[in-house]
Amino acid sequence: MSLLPRFFLSRPNSRENPDVPPLAITSRRRHLGISVSTDHCQHRPSVRQATRAAMRRQRINVPSPDPDRDKSQNPPHSTEKRPKPQDSHSFHSERNVFLLCLAMRAVNSLLVQTYFNPDEHWQALEVAHKIAFGYGHLTWEWKEGIRSYLHPMVFALLYKVLALLGLDKPWLMVKAPRLLQSFFCAIGDLYLHKLSHVLFGYCVARWALFSELLNWFMFFCFPRTLSNSLETVLTLVGLYYWPCLRASSSRDPAVSRSWGLFVAALACAIRPTSAIIWAYIGLLELWFTSDRMKFIFLETIPIGALVLGFTFLLDRLVYGSWVFVPLNFLKFNFLSSGGDYYGTHVWHWYFSQGFTVMLFTFLPFSLAGIAMAKHWRLSGLIGWVLGLYSVLGHKEFRFVLPVLPVALIFSGVYLASLSNPHGLRNKKEQSSKSCMIWPAKMRWAVVFLLVTNIPMALYMSLVHQRGSEDVMNFLSREAANDRLKSILFLMPCHATPYYSALHRNIPMRFLDCSPSEERSIPDESDGFMMDPSGFASELAKNWSLPSHIVLFDSEERKLQEFLSLHSFKEIKRFFHANFKVDRDLQASVAVYALTAP
Repeated sequence: MSLLPRFFLSRPNSRENPDVPPLAITSRRRHLGISVSTDHCQHRPSVRQATRAAMRRQRINVPSPDPDRDKSQNPPHSTEKRPKPQDSHSFHSERNVFLLCLAMRAVNSLLVQTYFNPDEHWQALEVAHKIAFGYGHLTWEWKEGIRSYLHPMVFALLYKVLALLGLDKPWLMVKAPRLLQSFFCAIGDLYLHKLSHVLFGYCVARWALFSELLNWFMFFCFPRTLSNSLETVLTLVGLYYWPCLRASSSRDPAVSRSWGLFVAALACAIRPTSAIIWAYIGLLELWFTSDRMKFIFLETIPIGALVLGFTFLLDRLVYGSWVFVPLNFLKFNFLSSGGDYYGTHVWHWYFSQGFTVMLFTFLPFSLAGIAMAKHWRLSGLIGWVLGLYSVLGHKEFRFVLPVLPVALIFSGVYLASLSNPHGLRNKKEQSSKSCMIWPAKMRWAVVFLLVTNIPMALYMSLVHQRGSEDVMNFLSREAANDRLKSILFLMPCHATPYYSALHRNIPMRFLDCSPSEERSIPDESDGFMMDPSGFASELAKNWSLPSHIVLFDSEERKLQEFLSLHSFKEIKRFFHANFKVDRDLQASVAVYALTAP
């Protein structure tokens, strides 16, 4: 139809086409061999049918009585490929999606003001601070060589830039790393949208992005500087480029797969356990691809060696000796069950508690979407990851963060089906208008998700366990005003940020909790929690008297006599939590200062 002059697409009525005389219309139809009556009102249906039949037979350009005018308005058909209008639209759409996600994640990062997991600070920012400024604490993992410097180096570069610009102030030192992470998060959100669009269409992509931005755990955890957060971003980017997840692809499979392999290798370099995800994807690709030898010997091995070699050299530069991090990581976490030192859970914890809490009220929507989409390759990844991580004794929410967005894609599938149930059968038929249909079911579903996830996200990000962050913000201001000489943290190990938040090179002491070969002997942290008063009295025999002591109220009550004896007085208190997590309720964090020399 697009190859014919435009007037064939309109009704043959001179009143609707005032620029074209009736005689011209008649002559054109006669040229096609159509017997036409000038009485259009009486014979209009037959004329239409004859016109359409002639067009189907000939499929040629019809000469016009006015060649110059016709050429200007209807250029002759050319075999050259014209750019598709949707290409430009697609570019602008992706750009708009990214800018929307970037704005939302930036706000998200500023709203995260609570303490979640020590690794956010002690395995990323603290290490980066030592690289950039020469002081900071390295935990036992860095002495044993079971972590790569690749992830902390990202934030070390950020710190260096802030220092060169004279912007390494306390507020920016705390907020800038999360703002940088919000940029990475926006990239992950964009690729979740792109992956959903490729697999299921426009409507699903839209609702999948809605699910990811709204889910309380993604809001609470994704903008944090955990290595798991960057691993999640790389997982979303990498999945988009693997051909085995698509029924068909217009892209060059080799190029697409090469990018997927590179991103997968990068994810494994940052977190070796990411190999669990990419082993599944690699096996899928190996099964479905027709060029297995090329995939293994010309793509996987060279790309893997390139990324591994780069991280190997980087670790050699920073460690000062040759350290093979993946092997050390494997020995500690898998062969010796070293991770069990920090606690174990029952095998079904991820299925019965961990992952279900992360999905929260999106759980029924994700399950319904999995059943509806029947995309078993992608949904199988969720089961594969949860199953293998369940074998390990030590379990944490953040370990399975990379597959949470995958589950939320299926939530988008179900939500899209509520607004456009027929459009899911053919993703090409989906359009922005069809996605704007809001039946009653859809409205109730959206309201339900909003009222359950937003309060949860805000409470966990702004209220629960915020004392650990607030106390370090206060101490950093005290140090900047030279009212702080040294600090002793009488609390469980790694309960607050450290030098990366204080940004002042003064003596600080916290209670150690490094694993020991003699597991029957409690570490300092456990010893203090079992007998706070006795431990503090023994510690005071050999200490250099600190100017400030920081502790939780749960231990403060047991140390009142000790604090008074050594002339410490409370100067500040910060709210911490409303309910206990894994110990007694730690409702507040108290700061005591030395009042007499």
